[in-house]
Amino acid sequence: MNQAQYIRTLFAREDEVLRSIEGGLADRGMPRISVPPETGKTLYLLAKMSGARDILEIGALGGYSTIWLARALPKDGRLISLELKEEHAAFARENADRAGVGQQVEFRVGDASELLNALENEGVSFDFIFIDADKERYADYLERSIRLARPGAVITADNVLRGGRVCDESDRTPSTVAIRRFNEGLSRDSRLESMLLPVGDGLAVARVR
Repeated sequence: MNQAQYIRTLFAREDEVLRSIEGGLADRGMPRISVPPETGKTLYLLAKMSGARDILEIGALGGYSTIWLARALPKDGRLISLELKEEHAAFARENADRAGVGQQVEFRVGDASELLNALENEGVSFDFIFIDADKERYADYLERSIRLARPGAVITADNVLRGGRVCDESDRTPSTVAIRRFNEGLSRDSRLESMLLPVGDGLAVARVR
C-alpha cells in the first residue's frame, strides 16, 4: 500500500456512485481525469468548514468533484457547475442525481468565459469556487472568480503541480507554463491569501480578503 492508498483507505473512502464514475467515463470514451478521492475529500472539508452556501465549479466532466462539493452544502445551498461539452454535463447530471444531490446542482453548458460573463451580468456571487478546466485559461478564470466571489470566499484550483513539472523550468509545454504563471500570480495577488497543498496533483487554496 502506497501513501495515497493509505490516505484514501482511512480518510477518503468512496461510495458506490463515486467509485462508478471512472468506469463510466471509460465506457463513454471520456477522459479519465477526475480529481482523486483525497482531493475530493479536501474540497468537501474546505467547503464545509467555510460554511459555503453558494458554490461555483468551473469544469464538471463526470460530476465527481461536483458530488463531493454538493455534499458539503446545507439543504438550502446550491452549486452551479460550468461544462463545455453537453455529453459530459449529461453524465454529470446523471451521477449527481444518483448521488442524491441533483436538486441542488445546476449544470450550464458552453464556453466557460461566456458562462462566467453571464453570471456576472446576473449579479450572482459565490462563497466557494473550484477551478478545474483548461489549464491555459486558469489565470483568466481566477480573475473572473475573484469578481464573482464574496468577501471571505474560498477559491480553489486543481492540477497546480502538474505532476511536479511546474518545478522543472525546462518544461515549456503550454499547459505547464500557464500553470506556472497562474501559481506565481496567485502568490503575488494582494487581494488573496493563498497556499498550494500537495494533495493529489496539487490544490491551490485562496481566501478573498
